[in-house]
Amino acid sequence: MVVPKKKKTFKKKVAVKPKKLVTKKAVVKKSRPKKTSVKKKTPLDLKRSLQNPIIQPTEHAWESKATFNPTAFQHDGKIHIIYRAIGDTDNSVLGYAESRNGSTIQESFPRPVYYHFISRNKDKSIPAISYSSGGGWGGGCEDPRITLLGDKVYMLYTAFDGWGSVRIALTSISLNDFLDKCWNWKEPVLISPPGEIHKNWVLFPEKIKGKYAILHSLSPHIMIDYFKSLEELNGSNFIHSVHQHSPLWQARDKLIRGVGPSPVKTKYGWLVLYHKMEKHDTHRYKLWAMITDAQDPTKILYNSSHPILEPDEWYENEGYKSGVIYACGAVVKDGQLFVYYGGADKVSCVATADLEAFLKELILGGAYTLRGKRIKT
Repeated sequence: MVVPKKKKTFKKKVAVKPKKLVTKKAVVKKSRPKKTSVKKKTPLDLKRSLQNPIIQPTEHAWESKATFNPTAFQHDGKIHIIYRAIGDTDNSVLGYAESRNGSTIQESFPRPVYYHFISRNKDKSIPAISYSSGGGWGGGCEDPRITLLGDKVYMLYTAFDGWGSVRIALTSISLNDFLDKCWNWKEPVLISPPGEIHKNWVLFPEKIKGKYAILHSLSPHIMIDYFKSLEELNGSNFIHSVHQHSPLWQARDKLIRGVGPSPVKTKYGWLVLYHKMEKHDTHRYKLWAMITDAQDPTKILYNSSHPILEPDEWYENEGYKSGVIYACGAVVKDGQLFVYYGGADKVSCVATADLEAFLKELILGGAYTLRGKRIKT
């Protein structure tokens, strides 16, 4: 009876030992991180709407090719969106859409709501420039930035004459006319000098120290011009900024593409979103964020150390320019930050974040310069 008992014990040990080894291997394998693991999301990472793209080209001739780079403002619970459209003529015009929840379009206008006049007689004494944006070869009004200030809606945009002039234009309309969809825009005024190429200028939605403020450059440093009245910009008085023939041109950070939407006022300062590429990824436009001082917006308080939105979805890569996120609008509604942007120079999209959590995460990240160097505080 002794021998069988020993054999039984021996068999039991042999059977149990492999089980333990398999279990340990399984645990080790399960806990080992995958090389292709996705970066952990934080409150600073914008969340794309499941409705994206929220505005797409239609059968209308004026917006048959592209509907992108939307700007927006909120009034009485509604978000009003102005977007750039390109159609059969290859001219850029502006369209209108309305949303109540920020992500779903409830209403759109069947015709363009704004044109920029382009003379058919090109000044051939001016050399033609090699310029195209979003496939809009014919010129027009590009990449609007809209700002509600008081009872007026102001709009800055890039005016391209289709030949040799790329300048910043300023126009406005009364809030009542805008809401009634009576598109009585004021005749635009060119506020950047002739002979220079300028893009990406924004008007602050509040006066700063009693003056209107226009941010027109981020690099080599933030540049803002102040005006008692915007009537000072009358077509002969210009804002002088960084351009290709400027002494500051070589000193700029070539990875920074420019400011995005008009700044958003927060209790911590101005929230400024901007476009920038990364050294290892220079073919892709990404969105970044910073907070600047409320009274001196040229002073950076906090700056994100990584992008808040990257062009990873199909609608940010399948269009006229792959790998492009280009934001022109930012709105706060019910504690949520809505950022409106163009995807691949073809469609309009929106991404959101809880504003308070977003700002706190941005502040916790510390202070960085636009070049990504930490600021000593």
